[in-house]
Amino acid sequence: MADSNYRVERDSMGELQVPEQALWGAQTQRAVDNFPISGIAMPRGFIRALGLIKWAAAGANAELGLLKSRRAMSIQAAALEVATGRHDEHFPIDVFQTGSGTSSNMNANEVIARLATKRLGAEVHPNDDVNMGQSSNDVIPTAIHVSAALGVSEDLLPALTHLRKVILKKAKETDSVVKTGRTHLMDAMPVRLGQELGGWAQQIGNAEARIRDCLPRLTRLAQGGTAVGTGINAHPNFGKKVAVLLAENTGVKFDVSKNLFESLSCQDTAVELSGHLRTLAVALMKIANDLRWMNSGPLAGLGEISLPGLQPGSSIMPGKVNPVIPEAVAMVAAQTIGNDVTVTVAGQSGNFQLNVMLPVIALNVLQSVNLLANASRLLADKAIAGFKVNHDKLAEALDRNPILVTALNPVIGYEKGAAIAKKAYAERRPVREVAAESTDLSDRELDRLLNARDLTRGGIKS
Repeated sequence: MADSNYRVERDSMGELQVPEQALWGAQTQRAVDNFPISGIAMPRGFIRALGLIKWAAAGANAELGLLKSRRAMSIQAAALEVATGRHDEHFPIDVFQTGSGTSSNMNANEVIARLATKRLGAEVHPNDDVNMGQSSNDVIPTAIHVSAALGVSEDLLPALTHLRKVILKKAKETDSVVKTGRTHLMDAMPVRLGQELGGWAQQIGNAEARIRDCLPRLTRLAQGGTAVGTGINAHPNFGKKVAVLLAENTGVKFDVSKNLFESLSCQDTAVELSGHLRTLAVALMKIANDLRWMNSGPLAGLGEISLPGLQPGSSIMPGKVNPVIPEAVAMVAAQTIGNDVTVTVAGQSGNFQLNVMLPVIALNVLQSVNLLANASRLLADKAIAGFKVNHDKLAEALDRNPILVTALNPVIGYEKGAAIAKKAYAERRPVREVAAESTDLSDRELDRLLNARDLTRGGIKS
């Protein structure tokens, strides 16, 4: 006898119990029972994409005369509810499931069919109606591309543009500040703080360009390839119509893939995007670590800048304030780099006509997009925009920098310059003072040759 809290559902393998309030059916329940692995469900962006794809598929089938208007409209209304997140609790399947993502596709089909049935007042079938003209083998690759394209377009690229603009604004504000440059973490020739930040801005701009360059491939969809790329059971115009409807709904220029066999059998574009995300992560970690070094101290470190104090830094040392935002950003970068390794390995699992690690590709790509977008905004707003320059500390270090003697090389030669630098460092005296004693150069010549501001060249480019 069935438990009163459960109902009996049937599929091609027989009967089983499903929680009474669940919108899903038998195939979803089998996946819930089969994959109690991580407790990590498919990402929100992926579920949104599934809803949008089912909405577009119903619309396309209606336009092609394959699905009656009222039935299609009921499916579309239910699919949009899924897309907007109204039923996320009814998508419980673990990420670590069947490699094609069939379980997640059927989860969407069953939930939407149940909602549509209630709306229509007549049975809507998850396979025959909601999944008409589709296979998990083209729906899931399409969902990866759609969800990633939307995440990049709506969240990540705007966040990077914001970060770049904040860095450039700070660079212009601090471009008059001259500081000691560093190579190998050792004192080097002077640079302007604006130049240093301008380098960061260019890194972020380059990351933006790389990711934008990937979008034309990311917006090419597998939909219409069905089981193996031949399009069996789908109308020849189905994939194209789905892409057009998705583009109209989202504002992103989706189109059908140029080669459906390629789109089903591999995930090269997801691997490409993940590689660009890894490169962005490397840039963010470099910037975060520069900020940590510049902020270090306040007495025993570099102390060049003071980051905004956001929270107490120690449970035992009163008054300690740590660079928490750069640290969080560095951890996001580490996670993204790890995610890219997973996507790289998963991308190699395209066996003949289908990649069989699709869910884990979706998880890692979408997590990286989300983390990087959020981290970029935090870095801009809670670290870079509000840091203060410690002018006295910078000036003191610059005046005592023995490497300034490099500017005298063309006049006195490398060997004599090295001797002056060594003496200035050993005696903790300014290079100019030691050079005045050790050369025939006049005060006027030394002032001209050792003017730190004049030794910095180059400007800030947006």
